[in-house]
Order: sequence, then C-alpha cells, then structure tokens
Amino acid sequence: MAELCDLPRLSEQTLADLPATVATPAYRLEDMRIGIVHIGVGAFHRAHQAVYIDDLLAAHPEWAICGVSLHSTEVRDALRPQQGLYTLQLLGEQSGLRVIGAIRELLCARDESAAVLARLADPDVRLVTLTITEKGYCLAGQDLDTAHPDIVHDLAHPESPRSAIGYVTLGLRRRLQLGLAPYSVLSCDNLADNGGRLRGAVLQYARRIDPALANWIEAHVTFPCSMVDSITPATDDALREHVANELRCRDAWPVQRETYAQWVIEDRFCNQRPPFQLAGATLSDDIAGYDRAKLRLLNGAHSTLAYLGSLLNVETVADAMQESLLAGFVERLMRDAIAPAIPLPDHLDAPTYIDAILARFRNPAIRHRLAQIAWDGSQKLPVRLLSTIAEALAADKPIGDLCLAVAAWMQFVRRQARNGVALVDPLADLLATVGLACTGDAVGDVNAFLQLDTVFAAPLSRDARFIRALQAAYAALADGTPASVSRTLIAAMRPVT
Repeated sequence: MAELCDLPRLSEQTLADLPATVATPAYRLEDMRIGIVHIGVGAFHRAHQAVYIDDLLAAHPEWAICGVSLHSTEVRDALRPQQGLYTLQLLGEQSGLRVIGAIRELLCARDESAAVLARLADPDVRLVTLTITEKGYCLAGQDLDTAHPDIVHDLAHPESPRSAIGYVTLGLRRRLQLGLAPYSVLSCDNLADNGGRLRGAVLQYARRIDPALANWIEAHVTFPCSMVDSITPATDDALREHVANELRCRDAWPVQRETYAQWVIEDRFCNQRPPFQLAGATLSDDIAGYDRAKLRLLNGAHSTLAYLGSLLNVETVADAMQESLLAGFVERLMRDAIAPAIPLPDHLDAPTYIDAILARFRNPAIRHRLAQIAWDGSQKLPVRLLSTIAEALAADKPIGDLCLAVAAWMQFVRRQARNGVALVDPLADLLATVGLACTGDAVGDVNAFLQLDTVFAAPLSRDARFIRALQAAYAALADGTPASVSRTLIAAMRPVT
C-alpha cells in the first residue's frame, strides 16, 4: 500500500486519464444542479440510490445530490478533495469499475448546519431522501421517541437541530416562511411502512414546536414509501488497493455492491421528482407487496440456506448453492411453497424474480457467510417463514418443505447448544437452555420450542396440522448431521407418486 500513496487523487482533473475500461460520468460535472438532499450519505446510498441518479444526470442534470452526514465528518473529508467523485465496484462473475459523480456537494451538519439549512431551503431542491437506519428515525414503537436525547435537544432548540427529524422539519419550516413549495421526503431505509412512520414522526415533532407548521405539512407534504435491495459489502483496504491499481489513482472511499439492485418507490410526490423509472427503478403503489416478496422469497430462502447449509457444514451462500440437493430444495421451496402461498404485487413476475434471487445466491464474488444470516433467528423466522406457513394453511396448501426449514433452525439451535457455541440472538440464553434439553425425540423437542411464545404465536403454535408437519420434519433430520440432512433432502426432492 505504501507505493499507492504516491499516486494522484481521484478528482475532476484525473478523470480524463483513467483507463478506458473504467466507466466515467456521461455528463459535465459543472453542468449539474442540485435537486436532492440526501441525509445519511453512507456506503449503501453511494452504491445504490446515487447510482440510479447518476444514470439520469446526462439527460436530467437538475437532479444532482447534496450528501449530508448528521454527525460524522468522515465521508465529507474523504470525498470533498475528490469533488464528490468515488468509485463503485460491481461484484459479479465479470466485475467492473465505475466512477460516480452524482454527489456534487458534501456537508456535515454538525459543523455546517447553516449550509445544510440553506440547501434545504433552496427552491431547486424538490426531494429529500434518507438512509439513516431505523435508529435514526428516533422512534418508540410507531411513535416519535420524545425521550430520545436528540429529540429532547431539538424540541428545546428547534432552530439548531441534531436529528434527521429536526432537520427535515426545520427545512420545511424555512420553506413555509419563504413561501416556497415543500419538498417530498423519501425514506430509503428498509423498515415497514417507512414513509408512513417518517411522516408520523415529523408531524408529532412539528406539532410540539409549531402547530401551524404541522397543519401545513399534513396538508401539503408527501412521504412516499420505498423498498431497496442490494448487497453492499463494507469497504476495506483490499478494495482500495484494487481500485488504485486499476485507476492508477487513489480513491479515499470507494464502495462495492453486487450487480443486482432493486428500488421500488411509491409514486406520491408533492413536488417534481426524478424520472426514476428511466434508471430502472419500479414505481408502484404496493410497496408492502414488494416488501412481502423480499421477506418471504428472498429472506425466507436465505434463512433456509443458512440453517440447512450450516448443518451441512457449508460456509457461504455461494458454497451452499454448489450443493445440488440444497440448491434444488431451496429453488423448489420458493417456486412451489412460498410464491403460491402469498399475495404478490400485480407487476412482479414471480418466476423472473426467483430466477434473479437464485442468480444472486450463486454469485461467487459475494462471500455472504451463512453464520451471519443465521443470527437472530428468533426474530427472523416469524416474518420470513412462519407467516408464509400460516397463509399456506389458510389456503389449504402443503407446508412440508416450509416446516423443514423451521425444523432446521431447531436442529441448528440444538447443535450449537450441544457444542457450547453461543448464539447471536436476543433469546440466546433461553434458546441455549431449550437446545441443551433436547433429546432427539421429535414430539418433546418440538413442543419445547413451541413454548417460545415470541417466536411461535397462537393460533399457529396450536394448529395440529402445523405441529404434525413440524414434528415430521424434525424427525426426518434425525441428529442433524450432514449425512442426516442429505438423506432428508434426497427424500424431500423425490417426486410425489
């Protein structure tokens, strides 16, 4: 790495000297005009939403981004000397590099609050987007957490906020005072009803500081929902070195993601919006349906791979997909058990979506460890698998394969407890107790797990059809060894005669 320090820095001046194999902005940077303020300018935003915008700027230069960090100066200090330019590496069988120029301004609210507020009050800004993680919304359940330290501060000092809620609201207040149209506020974090929850938090906050402002926001400002998806591994020194070797210049903070990306946006804006659909985003009124498809088909299959693959002593998702029995079972689970059991959005083609998921799982450039996917199973199983089982039972559809995935989690818990391996789970201690008490008897072991009310809620936990199917699946896995799992998968994949 020492010799790389002697290389020039990625910048507007070095763009022309980059190798032809590196894609560069298809527009003149000086022609771009900022139309979006994005709060939370981390790696996912720069690898995902900013890339969609970058695809639009040649024809729509009025939608460039001002990236705002609330507290950390790291992104600003890394990318401002590069005039906001950074490198994206797409990870696939044929990986490629691309320089992104969509972020034309970088600010840190902690020490540039006036500049952030001026940008929020800029009439050219018609959209504010956010990736701040669930914690950043300062919620307590569905409501604003008025005891949160940042919210306590902002309510006492609304003209010098610390939270995203405070900045969004103060920006709208400035626009109301100036007689300007409001901006739309688009959450890009993966939490259910993200737009609705953000709207609720802003309105609750605004009512405490200025009831008239709250009424104006309620009448005139929209908070569309959205759903985003793309695996974005963290930036490391290996990526920095690879980018430097390819570009022959240094990039302080490149990012990387898989080639697949999805962005579904509710088409409900109070001001103008970018033509997202031209960059490949999906405009839909059924964000909940797309969320459901991701949770059940993608995440449900992920958890199935994690537990069955771990029992087979496989390390990563891509490795698991090299196990033909397991890959075949997971594909059948999605096509025959999950997709027919759940309501899907009208314009989502299930076979095509499943094909894309399988291709992502097979991507050798993404080393997604099964052990990490297996974390927090007690929280994930209810939404990823048990909800599908409940809907399949309501429709009188088979649940055997779905129950095999759940039984694999039970066997995984049992194995980890027996081997003294700590679980990463909110119920880790309780699960370890249950796992250590397991004897291998399907009736007794399954019944012990079913007592975990936070995982197996009624009425599903008392449904005789579910209990029988789960006990049969658990018994089929026997001692949960690789040989037992393989035999179970062979039997599961035999055609029904």
